[in-house]
Amino acid sequence: MKKLMLVCCFVIGAVAMSFAQGGGGMRMKPEDQAKRLQTQLKLNDDQTTKITAIYTAQAAKMDSLMKAANGDFSSLRTTMGPMREATNAKIKALLTDEQKAEFDKQQAAMRNRMGGGQGGQGGGTPPPPPPPAK
Repeated sequence: MKKLMLVCCFVIGAVAMSFAQGGGGMRMKPEDQAKRLQTQLKLNDDQTTKITAIYTAQAAKMDSLMKAANGDFSSLRTTMGPMREATNAKIKALLTDEQKAEFDKQQAAMRNRMGGGQGGQGGGTPPPPPPPAK
């Protein structure tokens, strides 16, 4: 019985450690990103094809930057922001006004989920406490 408990504790600890290390390499494929946008924004086939090409080019640039960074992810952050903005601008150029509004809304929601944009993964500062009641 003690051995079983020890094994269970070990497995739980190993799983917890693997989750704590983050999702390295858990990036969506360009085709999957375009399909997700196709569903969310109701893109036509031409838009989807062009957006897939944009995401594919971005993924290729990202891969070469990651190899060149050689593990120095702090330098990557400075180049990733402008690259992401350029990608979003190219995508928005293909969208209708309604699709652009929905795209912007989704981008804002994603930034909120990811910890407020520049902070990333909850790295931002917490909000200030509410003022005391009078």
